[in-house]
Amino acid sequence: MLVTSSRSGPRPGGRAARVQAAVHAAVKALQAEMPTSDLTVPLVAARAGVTPSTIYRRWGDLSALLADVAVELLRPDGDPPDTGTLLGDLAAWSELYLEEMSSEIGQAMVRDVLGGSTPPSADDPASCRCHAFTESQLETILERARQRGERGLPTADALMDDLIAPILYRLLFAPRPPTLEWLRARLPTLLRGPGQSAFQRKP
Repeated sequence: MLVTSSRSGPRPGGRAARVQAAVHAAVKALQAEMPTSDLTVPLVAARAGVTPSTIYRRWGDLSALLADVAVELLRPDGDPPDTGTLLGDLAAWSELYLEEMSSEIGQAMVRDVLGGSTPPSADDPASCRCHAFTESQLETILERARQRGERGLPTADALMDDLIAPILYRLLFAPRPPTLEWLRARLPTLLRGPGQSAFQRKP
């Protein structure tokens, strides 16, 4: 899927796919050589072997291109770990999520995604894809729980609000980032303890 300044479209094929792959590869190579703040569209275009106008026409501006690259890096590599219980699955997956997002690389990718959206909205492909990736992982975890016959499950939307949102808010704005200890203490409370009513549950 391409990121433009105004709309999203289907994932390109043929020449469009080759151009996107070349430009993405150029961005990643340049980011390994210099600070992202030093990147320019002409630099990326020269490395990718395309004209600057190709990048402007396809992505709109550099921030949208960086957001597009970052979103692809944030795409999950596979399904969440299957531990046999909802609590175990959420713990295993959310700990990996926290570790990845709190790393230096993860923080840089989040900044790039946010830099391509002012503010994120339903019309912003980068933020929508980030949301869709995470929601899909949570839906996989919940579907496993349903198949096991677990009841009183939260919705994926509620997990986004009560689990993912606090992680990202603390990573972006809190004076101290969230820790694995904080997360491990939070999960059982959300699912079984006094905070249970915070979840929008299905019977």
